[in-house]
Amino acid sequence: MIGTIIHGLVHRRLMDNDDNDDEKRTMCIDKSVKMSLEIDYNSSLISIQTNLYKYGGPFLMILGTVSCVLSLIVFTKKNQRKNPCAIYLVACNIGYLLQIYTTMLLAILSNGYNIDPTLYSLSFCHFRYYTLLLSAVLSPSYLILASIDRILITSPNALTRQRSTLRLTYICIIGITLFWLLAHMHTLFLTRIVEPVPNLIICSFQPRFYIAFINYYTILIQDILIPLLMIILGVWAVRNLRKRRQVTFATVNTAIIAVHPTHSKDSQLIQILIIDISIYIIFSAMMPPVLIYLQILQTRSYNFAEFQFGLLILNIALFSSYIPFCVGFYTNFLVSKKFRSEVKNIIKCQHLVHNY
Repeated sequence: MIGTIIHGLVHRRLMDNDDNDDEKRTMCIDKSVKMSLEIDYNSSLISIQTNLYKYGGPFLMILGTVSCVLSLIVFTKKNQRKNPCAIYLVACNIGYLLQIYTTMLLAILSNGYNIDPTLYSLSFCHFRYYTLLLSAVLSPSYLILASIDRILITSPNALTRQRSTLRLTYICIIGITLFWLLAHMHTLFLTRIVEPVPNLIICSFQPRFYIAFINYYTILIQDILIPLLMIILGVWAVRNLRKRRQVTFATVNTAIIAVHPTHSKDSQLIQILIIDISIYIIFSAMMPPVLIYLQILQTRSYNFAEFQFGLLILNIALFSSYIPFCVGFYTNFLVSKKFRSEVKNIIKCQHLVHNY
């Protein structure tokens, strides 16, 4: 519709022109048609982005809130609090809630409803990018720590298994949290509100070197190193678990003794951990190629359509990266028998309390 109106205005302007040269008029009409098509194309890209966040965003946010709350209820049960891996998963779900109600909420308001408080407050601008970088690495770091804990607990070495303790768990959670809190402090000083073109105000990183640094940091640390560590540690934990399942039998005085029996709870927690890691890697895989494409785009001249397309795929990649934070409870419930059993026990207890 917008393209049709503009095409009509251009055509009227050509009719009023005293120049009767047919060839020139044809060239101008072709140019106006091309312009109208570009406007329609850009409008459709903006519409896709807006509708994705306007309708899909709130749904995903509700889904994620329910998932995190129910997961926290399961993993904070008395029988679960004694397990270091369960404590890491509690920290992980708290990190998910932080992601949902900071980065994800601001993205929904900005892209879906055209409400962006970061444009009017420099402090809010600093806060947005600080929480954006912080929340993106916090929960994945807890998953990595949980993987290391599962490697320790499934080790064939008894001394190594003894290192999996609640004390070490709390120290690691506090330590990695403080590390990331301090590591991203630079965003509080190197973000600003700018007006790159008239009537367009944005909250952005400092131009040139700092933007390039953030892009490469995101690609190397968030999108390559963290998933790579997850894969390596996850495979290592599964390998240890399989070795423990191959129970070694020793005959002592005609009695057969099983060495290193595999605990069902440890196996189920490893299964939950592997599922969470797999979902994170799958839905985060779109971000690295998108950031590389945008980085290449900055090195050459580009038109508005290319810019708008880059912005669209960036926002789709961001939306995709929110999904792992919102579906943990549902995937665990579907796959893990032990997890389903814990949920059913909670429901039964609540039912008995209500009846009482």
